[in-house]
Amino acid sequence: MTSDVIVIGGGVIGLTTAVVLAESGLRTGVWSRDPAADTTSAVAGGLWWPYRIEPLERVGRWSLETLRELTALAAPDPLGAAGAAGPGDEPDGPGPTGVRLAEGTMCGTGLADVAAWAAEVPGLRTAAPHELPDGVGRGLRARVPLVDMPAYLAYLRRRLEAAGGTVEARTATSLAEAAGHAPTVVNCAGLGARELVPDPAVRPVQGQLVIVANPGVTTWTVAADDASSDTTYLLPQPYGLVLGGTAREDAWDTEPDPATAEAIIARCARFHPEVAGAEVLRHRVGLRPARAEVRLAVEELPDGARVVHNYGHGGAGVTVSWGCAREAARLADRTG
Repeated sequence: MTSDVIVIGGGVIGLTTAVVLAESGLRTGVWSRDPAADTTSAVAGGLWWPYRIEPLERVGRWSLETLRELTALAAPDPLGAAGAAGPGDEPDGPGPTGVRLAEGTMCGTGLADVAAWAAEVPGLRTAAPHELPDGVGRGLRARVPLVDMPAYLAYLRRRLEAAGGTVEARTATSLAEAAGHAPTVVNCAGLGARELVPDPAVRPVQGQLVIVANPGVTTWTVAADDASSDTTYLLPQPYGLVLGGTAREDAWDTEPDPATAEAIIARCARFHPEVAGAEVLRHRVGLRPARAEVRLAVEELPDGARVVHNYGHGGAGVTVSWGCAREAARLADRTG
């Protein structure tokens, strides 16, 4: 065997877990069916905030650990108070990691509505009336990580390779196959775990978004109900303004729907009217790997190989990535 551990999955969960394992000294290989740019993670808006993920107590711990890590990786916000990027501008990126801290508003919720993790988010507070979009009665204001996902996934791969890890374009046909190449396997296959494990409890939650040339929006705005199939969010990224979105359970289609895109733009324009006339740059659709609860646990295969399952993160893979990666690494440690 040439590896101590094989990580299945090359999205944000898989790459982060592989980084933690490789930096601990383990010979770590990643098997990824898709290039990072084609994973669900690459489509993600990239805002740190627990969303559509359980169990709540563990999620809070994982999220706060990730918040600390992403904050440490953050560069100054090029789209912040100093000025916004106009439709024809190419702002400097948020540094080599793709992470920056950005101000924004979570609409329609108050401090009493969020879980205990909120008390440990620096600066999280009730939004002032002038910080709320028209028609929104209440909200929370925060300065949290906002991640340029393509840049961040590239950073994670560089960091993995610097620690001696490798990424191989390979589809795992079974857990046993991967166990034939390393004594420990970490399953970060996301939605792929539905067939790989197999685990029918993993289901898609389809998310569609629209990227437009930023007409001058400098702060993020989100209005998302965990129970709704339609959400509203505006996330200013260096490559454009990300508009969303949808959260449609058990929808497998990855082709953008024109009518849905129009509805997304209309919802976002209610918060920022200038969005209505913005140039559309591209459309994206991703399938969140949802599960009633994240599966982060050990399974022993009949041949003695250890499998650590780390999947089912729904719409919060970025938000819990480092917390889950470190817990997965502890579970993979056969000396512990």
